[in-house]
Amino acid sequence: MSALPPTVDDREIWDTWLSMFKLPILNTALAVGLFPAISDRGLTTDDLAAELKVDARALAMHLAALCAMGYVEKRLGTWRATSLARTWFHPEGQGNWSHFFDAMDRNEHLRGRLLESLRTGKRPESGTDRRPAGWEDGTMPQEVAENIARFMQAHSQAPALGAARMPVWGEVEHLMDVGCGSGVYGIEIARAHPHLTVTLMDLKEVAHEAGKYVARAGVGERVGTASVNMFTEEWPSGPDAHFFSNVFHDWSDATCLDLARRSFAALPSGGRIFLNEILMHDDYTGPYHAAAFSLLMLTGTLGKQYSLAEFAAILEAAGFTEVAAQRTGGGYYSLVSARKP
Repeated sequence: MSALPPTVDDREIWDTWLSMFKLPILNTALAVGLFPAISDRGLTTDDLAAELKVDARALAMHLAALCAMGYVEKRLGTWRATSLARTWFHPEGQGNWSHFFDAMDRNEHLRGRLLESLRTGKRPESGTDRRPAGWEDGTMPQEVAENIARFMQAHSQAPALGAARMPVWGEVEHLMDVGCGSGVYGIEIARAHPHLTVTLMDLKEVAHEAGKYVARAGVGERVGTASVNMFTEEWPSGPDAHFFSNVFHDWSDATCLDLARRSFAALPSGGRIFLNEILMHDDYTGPYHAAAFSLLMLTGTLGKQYSLAEFAAILEAAGFTEVAAQRTGGGYYSLVSARKP
């Protein structure tokens, strides 16, 4: 057999995948005139957004990626174009590569979505801040759920193995994986910690698919499923910890606060909340893998990748305390934790 089992480190795969964003991100910046606007002076994100007539929230995500790529820098809260951008991408520069990069960018679909979301602050092909397809109605075709579970099973192998190695699960008796997808996280955590009971919670169609993965893994005695719409239905009582992986990054700050409050209400005193996410720097200047992933969220769900500081503000507003984060060793992921007093 030539195939090898997953490891905890899939960073090279992520780097290859997210590299496709670099040219569209740069060309989007060129299209709105970002570099000349901050070549002679520094501007805050809000002031720059007003000058370019773009959405400030979306612009912050683009600036984070461009900073990680070396084209802008942030000093004392203001942004300026670096010498790299002023030399090779200023419209008045002798060495201007802008026209060449524009001609060579074949990813017109991604480029168009990035530009539209930057200008409007809305998810392309959506006029409002709606949930991704399927969540609006609390249901989805079983075929869609099957495809979601299949994708998440492959996408999450390394970070699930990394999360499962964290010793904190020894302090938990009953973990609920909220928005579980294929259930890969809950399954791997249960495998690594035989004392633990796990509930996989998702929409009924997705929970049905997760049940198939539970059966294949042979952990059905300790891992069960719960069919619940996390936005509209009552959450199961009993778990002393809630685990969310790649869930909060799909939503706005307001929706994340709603989820945190629902978690807080369902947990017992002393209960824990865990967010498994790729974190932005606290000053939102990168790193590139988080910034590019954030732009993927912007164009697909109107979410973003959050910093630990932003998560702390959300969790503390919901009533949680003791907010902390630790890298899991599962690729680029960190495990954010907090406690209900």
